[in-house]
Amino acid sequence: MRIKSIETLHADGGWRVLSFVKVSTDEGVTGWSEYYENYWSRGLTDVIRKLAASSLGEDPREVGRLSTKLSTMTRITEGGLNAQAIAAIENACLDIKAKALGIPVYALFGGPYRRTLPLYWSHCGSFRARAPKLFEQVIGTPPLRTLDDIRALGKHVVERGYRALKTNPMVFDKGTVTMLDAGFSPNPTEFAHNPDRRARRAIVELMEAFRDGAGPDTGLLIDLNFSLRTEGLLRVAQDLEHLDLTWLEMDSYDAKALSLVRASTRTPIGSCEALHGRRAYRPFLEQYAMDVAIVDAPWNGLLESVKIAAMAEAYQVNVAPHNFCGHLYTMINAHLGAAIPNFRILEIEVDDVPWKDELVTVAPVVENGSLLLSDAPGWGTEVNEEAVRAHPPQQPGWQ
Repeated sequence: MRIKSIETLHADGGWRVLSFVKVSTDEGVTGWSEYYENYWSRGLTDVIRKLAASSLGEDPREVGRLSTKLSTMTRITEGGLNAQAIAAIENACLDIKAKALGIPVYALFGGPYRRTLPLYWSHCGSFRARAPKLFEQVIGTPPLRTLDDIRALGKHVVERGYRALKTNPMVFDKGTVTMLDAGFSPNPTEFAHNPDRRARRAIVELMEAFRDGAGPDTGLLIDLNFSLRTEGLLRVAQDLEHLDLTWLEMDSYDAKALSLVRASTRTPIGSCEALHGRRAYRPFLEQYAMDVAIVDAPWNGLLESVKIAAMAEAYQVNVAPHNFCGHLYTMINAHLGAAIPNFRILEIEVDDVPWKDELVTVAPVVENGSLLLSDAPGWGTEVNEEAVRAHPPQQPGWQ
């Protein structure tokens, strides 16, 4: 079996573009993966296409050898776009290998350790605040204007059967809501990432409102991303201790700084979603910098993700997949959760475009807040090319 072509496809995902890799072979077996090209990763599609040229003629079932070949070619600039491009090709090849054997991908790694994976509702309210018109008009969600709307949303999460939710910092003021997103903002006034009393107070009020609505038994998570430096992270972690969060998620490239935050609070810390590869995770594990390691299988590739999880297990750290895109992205991360013993919980986007299910042949099955894993070969689903073509990207630069 040999790779004869590698293609990329793109679909409108509302506030983002959903992107897919299709690897075709001379024996008619096709492999799929999903990747994410955003404003922070512009050019990823081009990198995939360039690396695809070095993959033609290879046996896709020799996944480890092919991934190592591509990693060796890009070693001097490892990580970032190169890592994500290799992962996209690797994951599609894993799909082919598993299909050729007639087994699910997780079975290649000794799984499943479990057939149901608990879920948490990701970006709960966050994207409604960021793109209110799109969410009201296209997705049909009610607007967020006050903290009472947050309480209602928390109640809705429980009614939908989810056991946990994650949000991002938001400020409610005089009937309006604004996302606090300093970690990704190009605004020079926010580059210092200094703690702000108003912002800290707003974070506490937000999470208290979610606790009021979701009740005492629902897991609460909030993701600060890169928005604060160590001083601010310390303050917010301590501010939220009374709410008994599942974890406070934060990003830092300094393992010692993150370890200091964790040692200074009773609030559990989740981190590392922006890292690529075991070498990047190692200092954070050695410093005991987080309670939960966030790992993105479509960014790292499932081969490397399973190795990262094995390393985390040696430090008694659980792994939670980073998952915020389409259904195939979810299934790839679900196979990670099924292939490792130290799985914590799976992230999933619930507020989404109504045509999301159409983009795959089999949508994930969710019951009582958990994803039910199938034993179908490969990822258990494929991309519906006709549906992808029917929903071309609407964002500038993708037409």
